[in-house]
Amino acid sequence: MLRRTKIVATLGPASDDPDVLRQMINAGLDVVRINFSHGDADEHRMRVQQLREVAKAAGREIAVMGDLQGPKIRLKRFKEGKVNLDDGQAFFLDSKLGKSDGDATGVGVAYDDLHKDVAPGDVLLLDDGQITLRVESLKGTRISTTVVYGGDLSDHKGINKQGGGLSAPALTDVDRNNIKLAAELEMDFLAVSFVRNAADVTEARILLHAAAGGYGRIVAKIERTEAVECIDEIVKAADVIMVARGDLGVELGYEHLTGTQKNIIRSTRRMNKVVITATQMMESMISSPTPTRAEVSDVSNAVMDGTDAVMLSAETAIGEYPIEVIKAVDSVCKGAEQHVLAKGRTTHRLDDVFTEVDEAIAMAVMYTANHMDVKAIIALTESGSTTLWMSRIRSDIPIYAFTPHAATSRRVNIYRGVYPVDFKIEHEDVQQLYRDIFAILLAEDMVAEGDLVLFTKGDLSGVKGSTNSMKIIEVTANYQ
Repeated sequence: MLRRTKIVATLGPASDDPDVLRQMINAGLDVVRINFSHGDADEHRMRVQQLREVAKAAGREIAVMGDLQGPKIRLKRFKEGKVNLDDGQAFFLDSKLGKSDGDATGVGVAYDDLHKDVAPGDVLLLDDGQITLRVESLKGTRISTTVVYGGDLSDHKGINKQGGGLSAPALTDVDRNNIKLAAELEMDFLAVSFVRNAADVTEARILLHAAAGGYGRIVAKIERTEAVECIDEIVKAADVIMVARGDLGVELGYEHLTGTQKNIIRSTRRMNKVVITATQMMESMISSPTPTRAEVSDVSNAVMDGTDAVMLSAETAIGEYPIEVIKAVDSVCKGAEQHVLAKGRTTHRLDDVFTEVDEAIAMAVMYTANHMDVKAIIALTESGSTTLWMSRIRSDIPIYAFTPHAATSRRVNIYRGVYPVDFKIEHEDVQQLYRDIFAILLAEDMVAEGDLVLFTKGDLSGVKGSTNSMKIIEVTANYQ
């Protein structure tokens, strides 16, 4: 059974063994994430090179996504490494305090303008919401607070403001250097952390494409309240949306997270873009060989809502069971997909005016596929755009992207229900073209002789966006 939902996994020490990486690929890995928040440039180069070597040996095209660190606002360090805060005690934050001068009375902050972004009565959440502070007063750079909910607090923990409103720009100088590295390593996707608006996405695209010469698609990570408030403009500007539920849950309040996640998935698909659901998908499998029932339900809900991909972070980067967690996600996704309506809504984009010929063909194909006993959709594609439009409509019919371009194969690997096939048109005889394609489909058991398939192609080979025809064909080994 083909799995339609794709799996993104973060590389790290747990997956540095080539044999482990090979088994992860065989278990169903589609896209790897390089987390620029950890490791240095040499480590990132090593992991990307090794991934490509192992993937080539496995006969797979695996996409690479670089994930920028962004302006994560963090504490500085404590003299003793950590402190314990009691409910009700006074505690201060101060960007002018020394790097390692923190103690039980207060700690430094690695963000010079934090005092400008808060006011008395604001609530600050530390360590992903484990510690809660209420702002009492401001004097210069010093923020005096009362501990509402205390506990152990250690070096470099993150700071969020409940309700959002921290003004740190999405891209830092470190990010700009890593964008150059992403271009150098020919990464297929670049994820921008703590996006506030569409301008942040546009800036990252310019830096990657025009300045650094890269070609990767831009992923906007939604983890700020401000981003949720202007989600439509961000979706329009980005290629992919990631629901980054860690910081997003802290800022919104966890009670609002699930509803927001569902709305973002729905909006992104409606606007014909790709969506990834991320953070703590199966976090218990960092140290356990099986997921919890709550994690199974969490992944299943995202799949049934239509997410293109689910992403694993520490589970595969530092976890004890990187292979087992891929297998678990694969199994859960397949199970959940059995409970999604096989046919898409017949009213999808019914009132839209299509502006591109290949877009219109894609919609016609999916409408036809959902009303006929068609076993597969075959798309000869240069850029993969036709298959993206097709995949926005729910269907249990596999979409095979036949393309000669490795970059396109890697890119479509993140599209729900789309599967790349390496194929180059060698001649102009259309009948022979069909025979060549059917030979591949039959040899790989993608279809059976006598099945109906929908076929899309363009008159001009090698031209992006030239798909202009649709044909329904019965599969036969000796097509005439």
